[in-house]
Amino acid sequence: MESNKKYWKGLEELHQTPEFVESNKNEFAEELPIEKVLSEGGLNTVTPRRDFLKALGFGLGAVSLAACQRTPVHKSIPYLVKPEEVIPGIPNYYVSSYKGQSILVKTREGRPIKIEGNPSGLLGNGGTDAQAQASVLDLYDVSKLQDPQLNGSKATWDKVDSFVKGELSKVQAGGKKIRIISSTVNSPSTKAVIADFTAQYPNTKHINIDAVSYTGIIKANENSFGKAVLPRYRFDKADVIVSFGADFLGTWITPEEYTKQYVSNRNAKSLANKKMSRHIQFETGMSLTGTNADSRVPVKPSEQGLALIALYNAVTGTVLPGTQPLANTVADKVVKLAAKELVNAKGRALVVSGSNDVSIQILVNAINAALGSYGATIDLDNPSYQYAGNDAEFAEFINEMSRGEVGAVFFLDTNPAYDYFDSKAFTEALKKVDLRVSFADREDETASLCNVIAINHNYLESWGDENAFEGYYTVVQPAINPVYNSRQAEESLLTWADAPVKDYYQYVRNNWERTVLAQTGQTWRGLLQKGFIYTGEKPAGAYSFNLSLAAVVSTIVSQSKELAKDIELHVYEGSAIRDGRYANNAYLQELPDPVSKVTWDNYAAIAPKYAEKLGLSQFDLIEIKDSKGYSVVLPVLIQPGQAQGTVSIALGYGRTKAGKAGNGVGQNAYPFTSLVNGTKRYTSTVTFNKTGDTHELAQTQTHHSIEGRNVIRETTFKEYLKNPAAGSGKRTDTKEFDLWYDYEKPGQNWVMAIDLNACTGCGACIVACNVENNIPVVGRDEVRRRREMHWIRIDRYYSFEEDGKSVTEEGEIARMENLDNVKVVHQPMLCQHCDHAPCETVCPVLATVHSSDGLNYMAYNRCVGTRYCANNCPYKVRRFNWFNYWNDSRFDNYLNNEFTQLLLNPDVTPRSRGVMEKCSMCIQRIQAGKLQAKMDKRVLKDGDIKMACQQACTAGAIIFGDLNDPESEVAKALKSERTYYVLEEIGTQPGIGYQVKVRNTVEA
Repeated sequence: MESNKKYWKGLEELHQTPEFVESNKNEFAEELPIEKVLSEGGLNTVTPRRDFLKALGFGLGAVSLAACQRTPVHKSIPYLVKPEEVIPGIPNYYVSSYKGQSILVKTREGRPIKIEGNPSGLLGNGGTDAQAQASVLDLYDVSKLQDPQLNGSKATWDKVDSFVKGELSKVQAGGKKIRIISSTVNSPSTKAVIADFTAQYPNTKHINIDAVSYTGIIKANENSFGKAVLPRYRFDKADVIVSFGADFLGTWITPEEYTKQYVSNRNAKSLANKKMSRHIQFETGMSLTGTNADSRVPVKPSEQGLALIALYNAVTGTVLPGTQPLANTVADKVVKLAAKELVNAKGRALVVSGSNDVSIQILVNAINAALGSYGATIDLDNPSYQYAGNDAEFAEFINEMSRGEVGAVFFLDTNPAYDYFDSKAFTEALKKVDLRVSFADREDETASLCNVIAINHNYLESWGDENAFEGYYTVVQPAINPVYNSRQAEESLLTWADAPVKDYYQYVRNNWERTVLAQTGQTWRGLLQKGFIYTGEKPAGAYSFNLSLAAVVSTIVSQSKELAKDIELHVYEGSAIRDGRYANNAYLQELPDPVSKVTWDNYAAIAPKYAEKLGLSQFDLIEIKDSKGYSVVLPVLIQPGQAQGTVSIALGYGRTKAGKAGNGVGQNAYPFTSLVNGTKRYTSTVTFNKTGDTHELAQTQTHHSIEGRNVIRETTFKEYLKNPAAGSGKRTDTKEFDLWYDYEKPGQNWVMAIDLNACTGCGACIVACNVENNIPVVGRDEVRRRREMHWIRIDRYYSFEEDGKSVTEEGEIARMENLDNVKVVHQPMLCQHCDHAPCETVCPVLATVHSSDGLNYMAYNRCVGTRYCANNCPYKVRRFNWFNYWNDSRFDNYLNNEFTQLLLNPDVTPRSRGVMEKCSMCIQRIQAGKLQAKMDKRVLKDGDIKMACQQACTAGAIIFGDLNDPESEVAKALKSERTYYVLEEIGTQPGIGYQVKVRNTVEA
């Protein structure tokens, strides 16, 4: 690692602003509210001793002044007739499917409480994304409707059925059209239901529309190869990857699958084989994928198409007619270098683009065809069915409504009144439709415009299936009976179509038994146990590109000129709440953005140098207005790595009818999008106006400063090949002395290994830990006060090469230019379970102690909330409960209600006010694993116990196990030459080892 490399978490830390320096002088931003807590009991700090003891008592109530709230009494009700499959205290697991990924649903006493990836499934490496982990909260969402609605009032299902059937008869008699509008449906059974409904009502048409569209790729493949499909990309087969704005590790198509593939060519196993893929990213805003790239080049939206033309010319050795020079000299240079690497990796190369423009995707197809990628890294014969939306068809549907041709419309899992760019045109046209039915589970923006809301089941209450890609079929089965008076949308359609089989369970089973099960010879019972069937891949064919690119180049150049005016706007899908459908999920709202570390808001990301040019400061409120007249007011976030002259805004915010947690969070950026040549465009030009106000974002990035200590270690692939220990900081010329006594760990010695080369920073581990360990959501204001409760965080470090001139004016200019080209490292940080833990020596009541198997324990009922342990922890991983978050009306927007608390894991104690908490290394899972081995009369095996964070990680970056077992995966991992321990030089002896980040840079 270069000695002049500087790491920093945020600009305030880099520049050592007065506010940052002052806030870090006192680690605890606020004093304990002793007077307030005492006043609640009629006391104060000058209360006489006798009165104090009389009021407080001398039991455990005296242990913590900050936790002196009454505990509510809940009467337990025993089983009178216990369900046969339920054993109190023992979890049950059911296979199901989430977004095409086979999952396991953990239930306790009939309550789904946790989602895990199916370890046998084909997507996600046995892990899941953050949305899957958080989805169990949606089951208990109190914002949902409890009964179907008819004309704005609660109704019975009989009344709804009678009304809908009557209206459909009128529509059919009048010769008007019926439209079913949905997000992409890849369920074979749902497609069969729609076909049966269409057979009953022949004037029906099903239209798929996705809030974030991939129509451009599908149309480009139809134009280029005659196959209107979304390909299945194989990043695991690519030695060189060049991406133009495709955030394939964050949000693009199926990031959980791509993460598994991408990491397989960059993790410890790949490095041990002296192999590592090369990744180059061209993009406008800093994305999760961009932070993981070996080389990243900021480019404006107007430059991406021109860069692709330059890449095609360099790869093929030709010059396309109409080619325009690329003004961005850095991008032009990197494009030429990338072309050489792609050509050298012919047959093992992959170029992808996040654009939804058909012309750009056709050009990408031409480049990939020239590189021999089809049949190797791109598979058109085993396509993905995750997205099949057709932007042009939906636009024509609005025209049909406007002309009064549509008599009935059904909305399934879609919300165009919120996420369509011209929601006004949609809303006005919808008024001309007599029967408007939504299957939403709440009165959302579109459902509120409908005269029928036939509330649908949550997926955990449903039967169904999914077909994520060719040959891969997963089953959806319920883990709980319907919580409210809902009915599955498919069953409603079958009822209104007078189908012979209206019970959807039987319908799904019949459909499987006459199709996939009959073809494969498998049984329905076996399917419900395994969760999926994979019929195998078809041979992937090679495809040649034979079209003229003259019109494509002309279109790209024209659009580039049109964009290169004013300030270029780039809107993108956020990593947490995605397209907005998860806006009411508090776990995801409080999940820090992997790059900016902002929670509970979207913002206008602007490059530091450009912000300075415009006279903008951090958190300034600006009005952003486009040529159509739409405007929003958003806070400025000064973002290193952002392209000059651009602003990026996340989609998915600005909901008005999502629910308590999601309403009024951020601003809606969808109206900035447009429809160009039949596809949605996510770029435009805008102007700025300062409002003179500010809005502080709830940003976690500098809440836990490491004070410039050396906690990140990295090297290049070239240096790694010379010396596998390069960058690890290992020294053999020093002798250590210790004031602590050593002690034996005769049983297990629980430790963890984290590979920084595998961790992408996605945040799934954070949500998994929250759900597993009953970690509360505290909200925007509490996060601003540095009170987020996450046990595991992912620290994002920027870095660049310092030139030693930064104290001079010339050096400051150079530093500002460096901020355009920062490198990023993600580091998961949790309690290190140190053998010589500084927290243990300062606790006055022995609330935190060390176990004989290497863990740092917390005894909550001993803790008196001094916070000495947090102050003495160099890793800053301890959290203090300022409130009783699970039982305080100030937090009722999130998890504080009896219904939502059904989510709580009964194996983990919810912590009270005034108590310190931190990572327990999922002690409940360790104990359960030991107990199971004991019941099986066998020794504990490696892999029997997995941490929540480990199990959720699709990258396989986290390994947990017993160091005393030399054959365990963790023991082998920690023997790697790349292993180092954070702050090991201060003698804490951490129990978590990290493996050096390796970059396959140009120099390699």
